[in-house]
Amino acid sequence: MKTQSGMRIYAVTIGGAVCWGLIGLFIAPLYDRGFSAWDVVAIRAIISFGLLALFMVVFFRDQLRTRWKDQIFFACAGVFSLALFNYFYFEVFARSSLSLAVTLLYTGPLFVTLLSRVFFKEPLTARKGLALLCAIAGCGLVVGLLPSGAGSVSGVTLALGILSGFCYALYTMFTKPVTQRYSALTITTYTFFYMCLFTVPTSGLFADVGRFQHRDVWVAALLLSLVSTVAAYNLYTSGLAHLEAGKASILSTIEPIVAVLAGVLLLGDRLDIWQSAGIALVLFSAVLVAWQRRKLLPHEQVIQS
Repeated sequence: MKTQSGMRIYAVTIGGAVCWGLIGLFIAPLYDRGFSAWDVVAIRAIISFGLLALFMVVFFRDQLRTRWKDQIFFACAGVFSLALFNYFYFEVFARSSLSLAVTLLYTGPLFVTLLSRVFFKEPLTARKGLALLCAIAGCGLVVGLLPSGAGSVSGVTLALGILSGFCYALYTMFTKPVTQRYSALTITTYTFFYMCLFTVPTSGLFADVGRFQHRDVWVAALLLSLVSTVAAYNLYTSGLAHLEAGKASILSTIEPIVAVLAGVLLLGDRLDIWQSAGIALVLFSAVLVAWQRRKLLPHEQVIQS
């Protein structure tokens, strides 16, 4: 029975990561209809917050109570992490490929390591140093700087990808101070609330309402929110409640694998042998960081953003 229960927990956690990895399939149709990366961020924010808020009101209304001074953490996470990391991630996808976007996004754990050293005084070990070198080398291979030295990706696209990883890492920095007081669902709901407040007024979402007359727009938008947001967060956090954070983080590296496979098999991405090796190095660096964090901080829950 314990084995079956354990397998179910692993399956639930992996299921959440798979849902995140499918995100490119739901973004592509929105791009085809003329929505910009920022518009897509706003669409994800509106529908996801609406679904999360409804879920919380119906099932966990008591968990919506928070201290007013903690709202600053939710607001910072919603604006400076969720909104911006989604934008940079989606923009890289629009400019290049899903495979490149998700690989550069997964520099995030390395930024968490560096920022944790500065703000939380976590030790920078040899294992973390090796992970940093692997991530840098992997990114160099993916964007074409290695081994030829002639990059196949523009500097702007590369910078946007690195920024996506940095903003991705900020989620942990902003939410870590409140993880002991609130559930992952509470934190996620409020961060999406502030993401919604920030992105909707600044987007051109309603400049051309004719785009919403197409059925595929609504299907893609709903799947983006239901599958790659609400289901992903619920499945992952359900598994996280029964797993050490390090194990959950390692399992979450299924996300870029699924994203790369989806890009290659369904979206026409093409990878050469060097880019494939680079993706493997970035994933290896993420596993190194997660494994180290598990050994150092077995009691700490790290929220996946």
